[in-house]
Amino acid sequence: MDMRHVEALSGCIDGIDIPASVTDLDAEVSNPLGEDEIARTTRAVICTLKRLNKALQQQRRFASDTSHELRNPLAGLRAELEQAQLHPDDVHLHETLQRALSAVDRLEAIIGDLLLLSRVESVVPNGRAPVDLAQLVKAEVSRRADRIPVQLWLVPGVYVKIVGIQIGRALTNLLDNAQRHAERVVRVEVSHNGRIAELAVSDDGEGIAEADIERIFERFTRLDAGRRRDRSGTGLGLSIAREIAQAHDGTLHAGDSPIGGARFTLRLPLAALRDADGVKRPDQRLH
Repeated sequence: MDMRHVEALSGCIDGIDIPASVTDLDAEVSNPLGEDEIARTTRAVICTLKRLNKALQQQRRFASDTSHELRNPLAGLRAELEQAQLHPDDVHLHETLQRALSAVDRLEAIIGDLLLLSRVESVVPNGRAPVDLAQLVKAEVSRRADRIPVQLWLVPGVYVKIVGIQIGRALTNLLDNAQRHAERVVRVEVSHNGRIAELAVSDDGEGIAEADIERIFERFTRLDAGRRRDRSGTGLGLSIAREIAQAHDGTLHAGDSPIGGARFTLRLPLAALRDADGVKRPDQRLH
């Protein structure tokens, strides 16, 4: 084996605290050929460093986005308080306090969502239990007071092994998004496809442009249409829903809805499909 691979790899590891040393890994170290122990070890370390590089880049971007999002409500809050301090006789106290509290509410919402994101993966492995998705959906929808009634098309007995409160939060975020964009219809469907359980939330709104299909899941992303309809959102709802899905070994994807707008489909490994008496039956839709 060419010892230059080992020397280059050692240089990367020695300087791992320097961002460029990791970022330039592809240019500095090529995957060595061969199956000897050094070659295998070198490939494993290269793979680890690449994952570390990706994680570091995501962390930096997240920190930058977070500071930007927190700065805006803080700046608004400071402006309100400074104006009241400089011109106390010209300030309408009630209106000033309302605007200040709105800024505090937004800060609390952002911080709460950030804390949830940090807890998702740590809670999931130890807290899963079998849950009937149809029952979970009914429970979550019954607690809401939406402007548009939610249509339920649910196949009973679709069991998944999950942390119920987290999948409930993912559903809540998807329903909030649907209610924000829908014109007249919001629909939730539970079904199964082979060994995969599917939970889909659809609306009849304007839909999602092809260029934004993946971008909407990025943290703090809010499309113009969403901002016009609701300025109080944090831009983290869909990110949280996808990370919850992934922490449960599932996926969350967006696409076109059969009722004219957007459709978000959460797919999870199926634990079991059965009725209460344990007898397997054909699918049926409940309206």
